[in-house]
Amino acid sequence: MNNINLLFDYNGHLPECPTWCEQSQSLYWTDILEKQIHRYDLLTKKHHVLNFAEEVGSFALRESAGFICAMRTGIYLTDADGQLDKKVCDNPNNPALARFNDGGVDQLGRFYAGTYWSPKDFNGALLCRVDADLNTKVIHADILGANGLAFSPDKQWMYTTDTPNRVMYRTPLDEFGHAGIRETFKRFEPDYGRPDGAAMDVEGCYWVAMFSGAKVIRISPNGEILAEYPIPVKNPTMVCFGGRDMNTLFITSGREKMSASERAASPLSGCIFTLQTDVKGMIKPRFKEA
Repeated sequence: MNNINLLFDYNGHLPECPTWCEQSQSLYWTDILEKQIHRYDLLTKKHHVLNFAEEVGSFALRESAGFICAMRTGIYLTDADGQLDKKVCDNPNNPALARFNDGGVDQLGRFYAGTYWSPKDFNGALLCRVDADLNTKVIHADILGANGLAFSPDKQWMYTTDTPNRVMYRTPLDEFGHAGIRETFKRFEPDYGRPDGAAMDVEGCYWVAMFSGAKVIRISPNGEILAEYPIPVKNPTMVCFGGRDMNTLFITSGREKMSASERAASPLSGCIFTLQTDVKGMIKPRFKEA
């Protein structure tokens, strides 16, 4: 189960938000700094790229086709070719200082997207939620870099991370999906890595890419680290489950701000990896509009 493989011959800049489409058996992801959304069809081995005018920090597939994209200046609905249909909202942060980052959809079909506060002078980032009627509200503040969004199979918990602060949170959800009081779930030592993007398996365990830690870890609902999976790059960025049986873990990685010597020493940085697991993952829901 520790056999890490390359998905295909690809090397990105800052790949994030891997998203599996079970209908087309394709993997989508964003390369944030290249302002692109990519699609790789595992059946045909074809690779498609959509270009955008701004960084796409995160996105989700829409039930009605196309994407909901959290870009630098705001959140947008697009068609399947990436053409903008409608602006949902402005970035609630100052877009010159904070771009949108990690995001995803809960079991009720609502889209969440967090921001990353670039000056790092205080915890200025936010986590927002877009409902079916496109009403948008801020759910969390006091974050430096929003990441790690995932929801427990029983719909009782929302998990998030604050990557620069090396902390993992969980937030209780009521029967209507309303968020309660966020609580600290786990903190990580500096030399262990920083918790970045994550995914949930059907047993309620949380899989998280440890940025600067060269590994992916699996955490139990009680906060115990159940397993570590070394990755041949220093900076894995996010994971998602997919494949025909939903037991393939796709792992993105980045090479942002790496020097030429660092890239030469770690040439696979920016690649996408796969790991076959013994447990199935949760299917990512699609954004549901009213």
